[in-house]
Amino acid sequence: MAPEFPDSSRKDDRIVYAVIRTGGKQYKVAVGDLIDVERLAGDDGASISFAPILVVDDEGKVTSAAADLAKAAVTASVVDQHRGKKIRIFTYKNKTGQQRHMGHRQSLTRLKVEGIQLGAGRRSSTRASKKTESES
Repeated sequence: MAPEFPDSSRKDDRIVYAVIRTGGKQYKVAVGDLIDVERLAGDDGASISFAPILVVDDEGKVTSAAADLAKAAVTASVVDQHRGKKIRIFTYKNKTGQQRHMGHRQSLTRLKVEGIQLGAGRRSSTRASKKTESES
C-alpha cells in the first residue's frame, strides 16, 4: 500500500520532480522548492531557466530520453545572493612543525523553483496557476 501524504486527497495536485545540473552538481527539484546553488548571474527576482534537464518524474512516469528532455525546462526565480557557511581547513605534518590554516566561504544563489515545463504541449501544474484557475 502506498504511503498517504497529508494532501493526497486533492486529485488536482500533481507531484512532478526534475533533476537539473548547475555548477557541476545535480539537484532534485519540485515546484515551490528553495535551493542554494553556486552563484549565478542575476539580480533578486530575475528568472532563470535550466535546459536541458536530466530526468523528469511526473507522478511515477519517468522521462529520461534525450529527445523528450530537450523540450523540457525548469524555470526558477532568484530569491537572493548570499555567502555560505565558513569552512575552516587545517593541514598538519607530524614531526616537522608544519601547520597551515585556511578558510573558504562559497558564494551562493538561493532559487525558488517556479515551474517545470515538460515540453510538447505538456506543462506541469504549478501551485500558483492552480490557485488562479480555481479562483476564476
